[in-house]
Amino acid sequence: MAKAKEVQLTNEIVLLRPYRHGDIERFYEAVRESIAELSLWMPWCHAGYSMEESRAWVESRAEAWAKEIEYGFAITDCKDSILLGGCSLYQIDGVRLLANLGYWVRSSLTKQGVASSAALLAARFGFDELKLNRIEIVAATGNKASQRVAEKMGAVREGIMRSRLVVHDKVYDAVLFSLIPPDLDSKGISAGDT
Repeated sequence: MAKAKEVQLTNEIVLLRPYRHGDIERFYEAVRESIAELSLWMPWCHAGYSMEESRAWVESRAEAWAKEIEYGFAITDCKDSILLGGCSLYQIDGVRLLANLGYWVRSSLTKQGVASSAALLAARFGFDELKLNRIEIVAATGNKASQRVAEKMGAVREGIMRSRLVVHDKVYDAVLFSLIPPDLDSKGISAGDT
């Protein structure tokens, strides 16, 4: 496995790379811009989200990567390095060789293919580098944007899981999507694209 600082995944539109200390303020600004949308579905996001929370989260990413418990990526624009959002493989199950895939894009840059591009790159990393057999995307039934991303990237909708998510003390049913390596192969996405 490559060290976190060496990993860069790109499709020449977006670049995924591990978070850096210099991302703390940029991450904070992207979250603050997006609180109205993110706080509906992301348990960590709330109206009072602070710079300290941003610092703690960004600084904890290297350790999570080193311990192989989560692979978090900053999504940046290939042209100007603007922080577009975040994407991660988490809840890694090394026995069953599966992980969850999560993503978010700052509100001003949604509906431009950023999330699906980033998610596809992260999924290919999961299959090629982590040797995963399965990647799951779990989206609240009301989170239509996240579901559209999963569908756009070719994930298979497997069904509804009752009372699967808890966000700010509210319980939600969720749609389960999955990807397996042949799903990406059929889309012509190869390791060379990342």
